[in-house]
Amino acid sequence: MFHHLKLHHRVLYEECCEMRTNVGTSQSSQVKPKQSFIADAFSSVTPYELTSTRHKEITDAITYHIAKDMVPVYTVTKVGFQKMVRTLDKRYKLPSRSHFHRVAIPQLYNKSKMDVQAELREMDHFATTTDLWSSRTTEPYISLSIHFINSNFELKTRCLQTSFFPVDHTGENIAHEMRDALAEWDLKENQLVCVTTDNATNMIKALELNGWTRLQCFGHRLHLAIENAMRGDNRINRAVGVCKKLVCHFSHSWKKKAALEQAQKHLNLPVHGLITECQTRWGSKLLMINRILEQQKALSEVLSQDRSTRHLVLGYQDLDVLESVSKALGPLHEFTDALSAEDYVSVSHIKPILTLFNTTILAPKEEDTDMTKSIKKKMLEYMNSKYNDEDTQMLLDVASFLDPRYKTQYISVNNIPIIKTRLVSEMKALAHDVLTKENSAECTSVECESPPPTKKAKKSFASFFQNFTVTVPADPSTAMEAELSAYTQSPTINKENDPLMWWKTHKIYFPQLSKMAKKYLCVQATSSPSERIFSTSGNIVSCERSCLKPDMVNKLVFLAKNL
Repeated sequence: MFHHLKLHHRVLYEECCEMRTNVGTSQSSQVKPKQSFIADAFSSVTPYELTSTRHKEITDAITYHIAKDMVPVYTVTKVGFQKMVRTLDKRYKLPSRSHFHRVAIPQLYNKSKMDVQAELREMDHFATTTDLWSSRTTEPYISLSIHFINSNFELKTRCLQTSFFPVDHTGENIAHEMRDALAEWDLKENQLVCVTTDNATNMIKALELNGWTRLQCFGHRLHLAIENAMRGDNRINRAVGVCKKLVCHFSHSWKKKAALEQAQKHLNLPVHGLITECQTRWGSKLLMINRILEQQKALSEVLSQDRSTRHLVLGYQDLDVLESVSKALGPLHEFTDALSAEDYVSVSHIKPILTLFNTTILAPKEEDTDMTKSIKKKMLEYMNSKYNDEDTQMLLDVASFLDPRYKTQYISVNNIPIIKTRLVSEMKALAHDVLTKENSAECTSVECESPPPTKKAKKSFASFFQNFTVTVPADPSTAMEAELSAYTQSPTINKENDPLMWWKTHKIYFPQLSKMAKKYLCVQATSSPSERIFSTSGNIVSCERSCLKPDMVNKLVFLAKNL
């Protein structure tokens, strides 16, 4: 064909040659794909062996995600989750739901439990918090959290268990359950410093039966003080009742919400929603009152437009009552939040806060209304009466004394010698116990073997004096009293500093007293850790997982709190 074109159709021949050249150039410029090896092609789709390291790593990561993020186990059966896993690694074959439920989660629980047990074996003393709770399916549980300071002077919190408790919640049954819990974790009662609980009578009786020191939850006590101060005043009941009706009215109507938002923008007020009161948290009542006082003008504008809601408009008398209540309770809200944390020392704050209540926070002021003064007076009387117990006062005094931020600042002068005597006595007992353990360990671990008889060498006269030194036996009490004296005379540190870091730095100078600090500063001021456990339990025993068995609930709560 090309030869014919060349002889008879010269123009067409040249065009074809040019086109042929261009096609050849474009084909040569393209890179030919490299052919893959057969082994590589098969390896990209061959699933991992179940015993391979990569398969185990991914399975462990999914198990951690289920436990830590409180995700239902059946998540692994969902299409979206499976697609995500295939996209991340095509060679990984996702195990079944039953594998995670019956194998992976129990294995992770056992490993985490061993880690917690290893931590507990290293501690000297501990404090606990406990509480009772009912799940969505009305199954009763009792929680136990432990708090201790490790050798590195770090405050640690561990959730030990959330036990199924299907018996009458009497003091005797609770006492027996708590003893069993300590025995299960191989914890000795003489290591227990204090148990922080709410003011339930059955819990108080249980600790009395066990003979354990109890510290009342500061948050619960303050809540009861506020309820007691406002009980019986019809003016407060009416004003608070109107506030609840207002919140309810705007919560059930999207039209009213939209109208309120427009009124807020028109009046240049913050676009905030109303806050609902929670009966078990006094702070929510204060937040509700403050929010209504903030949005009072916008609320009046919206409510006045509808004849059926005009009766909800707050009058000047109700506003005066709410302002008086807000002024009395406002400064207290921050104290409860500060004492509810569990990652820093809190018990040593109680004594200074009670002093602050008496001198500043709840002291009457000239600008206070009669209602504000009355609320402050009733709260102060209640708090002082409930913290008058001798054992509670001693515990708070010792904790405050061992905090280098406070020391003796908030302790009565008459109580300081008593505190020092108690600390010296406890330090001597602790030193004696340590010495006894060391001697018993040496006796059990070292077997003395008599050396073979050798010929006794004759001693020279000088050898009698070679290793002879005059020693004066040291009195342990004198050394410990010297520690106390040096600690008392040393300056206090800044209130913002961490007392545990101070003890970590100065333990070389106060070897015995630092052990007392680890003993008492681990006590919790509130029972909030137990309540947080139940919040976690509520997220686990959800509507989607209401049929979980108690044993699995305990494992999942343990993992969610301790991982």
